[in-house]
Amino acid sequence: MAPASQMSYQKDERVLCFHHEILYEAKILDLRHIDPEDRKSPFEYLVHYKGWKNTWDDWVPQDRLRKFTDENRELATTLRREAEAAFRQKNVKPAVKKRGGSDRSSARGSEERQTSVPGRGTKRARENDIEKEESFYVRPSVRIVMPDNLKSLLVDDWENITKNQQVVALPAKCSVSQILDDYVKEEKPRRTSTADLDVLDEIVMGIREYFYKALDKILLYRFEREQYRVIRKRWEDGNGEWADKGPLETYGAEHLTRLFATMPELIAQTNMDAQSTNRLREELSKFTMWLSRNSAKYFSTRYTNASNEYIEKSRGAPNPAPATATSRLV
Repeated sequence: MAPASQMSYQKDERVLCFHHEILYEAKILDLRHIDPEDRKSPFEYLVHYKGWKNTWDDWVPQDRLRKFTDENRELATTLRREAEAAFRQKNVKPAVKKRGGSDRSSARGSEERQTSVPGRGTKRARENDIEKEESFYVRPSVRIVMPDNLKSLLVDDWENITKNQQVVALPAKCSVSQILDDYVKEEKPRRTSTADLDVLDEIVMGIREYFYKALDKILLYRFEREQYRVIRKRWEDGNGEWADKGPLETYGAEHLTRLFATMPELIAQTNMDAQSTNRLREELSKFTMWLSRNSAKYFSTRYTNASNEYIEKSRGAPNPAPATATSRLV
């Protein structure tokens, strides 16, 4: 977005406007400086939401507005579907609890029942644990848009590796680094201000950092860890085609999509405020929708059958992340 002190929208312009997590079609009725005596103060805009009563007309800051483009309209439609699905899921009646049962999970209850007679201070420790758990659940949730075809590709990926005992051929035909570079190249012309370009650069830099740190910890199935061990040795040796390569230059769309399936849980562990969380969700959802449209170009059709020797070695490979991306699909 342009700096708020610059007028990026005009009176009577058709726009999209955020109201909580959903983008609504709206029209700008008026605009003004927040401080009438300071011509450099940010602009705010009086918007009328299409189909809503005039009583809902509202003065909003510039960062809640988006241009009425095909891409943003697609995002608005997707966000609405996601919100409706989340609402339906939220209103499903929970299972009836057993008499005297805890409102915690059965696993947690089982752990507590197996605990020996509590000693001094145990009650306070348990209360602290509950406080920590409750503070975790009140953090802003992030439902990143995951298009259906990406979900299907993740499931196919899971079956190829865990059931068919295959691995993705590496290096990938299009690496994570190349995919992100292509996205930036295509997205930059749509960014009309320095601030918007800065957001794009920051988001892509964050994706790179998360992927680099998360790959060997939560993005690999156990069957892939032997392959990772061999490739990591090649990175360290740095010979031939492996010179100056690492995770971002070796792995591709399959593992990148697994990262986005785990993103809601990763972001929930941060301390971002609601406004920052919503903007991050918007940016990440734009990327997944772009990747979905270009899936034929970036996803591999090359899965290789593992040798008997590889299968034997993979059985002894440690697995620090038994719950992988597919299990987190919603």
